[in-house]
Amino acid sequence: MNIYITGDTHRDFDRVRSFCEKTGTTKDDIMIILGDAGINYYLFGYDASLKAELETLPITLFCIHGNHEECPRNIPSYKESEWHGGIVYTEPEYPSLIFAKDGEIYDFCGQKYIVLGGAYSVDKYIRQLRGYQWFESEQPDDEIKAYAESRLEKAGWRVDGVLSHTVPLEYLPLQALLTDIDQSRVDHSTEEWLGEIEKKLTYKYWYAGHFHVDCTSGPIKLMFGSIEELPRE
Repeated sequence: MNIYITGDTHRDFDRVRSFCEKTGTTKDDIMIILGDAGINYYLFGYDASLKAELETLPITLFCIHGNHEECPRNIPSYKESEWHGGIVYTEPEYPSLIFAKDGEIYDFCGQKYIVLGGAYSVDKYIRQLRGYQWFESEQPDDEIKAYAESRLEKAGWRVDGVLSHTVPLEYLPLQALLTDIDQSRVDHSTEEWLGEIEKKLTYKYWYAGHFHVDCTSGPIKLMFGSIEELPRE
């Protein structure tokens, strides 16, 4: 089993498909998507056809919750089950499309990774104005935050890595922020919470998506179009 990681796909899985063909992956291998996979965006037929297509890929997708998709816990067709030591959401028709539960800690090749998904959408009001999908669940609520903190408390505030969508406020990649957005009006509450987590947490790796860049910001590895293998123990 090999475990790979990449950034937002927004319903475009061409790079994942090409990677699978080039690398010769199987369903035993895992591709982590750091939010905004876009698989649960329309919530009707378009999503079903995409899921059916993705189920044929020779890899298992493990998706973190982003801000351009509905959270699986709010979709009745998803059921909870245990996978790699943590709770996940799946649908019986698409067993290799696996969605993380925020706050859960997963075991990947002997290393513990906590998932902290969600972020604020800077295009929220434009999407609402134009009638595009926007999801109230895009940021972690108090219940999710409390759950994540309780899991970290149980783990002694020590994990090998973090898989998130956005980043702690201190590590915002300023060069990637949209210049036509008034940043003073952006809700950074999730980034502020992640900052509180980061200051208390002992970890080796932190991966995030959201900003559509491939770079490092402090200790955070930001990913978009690149694909890497997750470090092994």
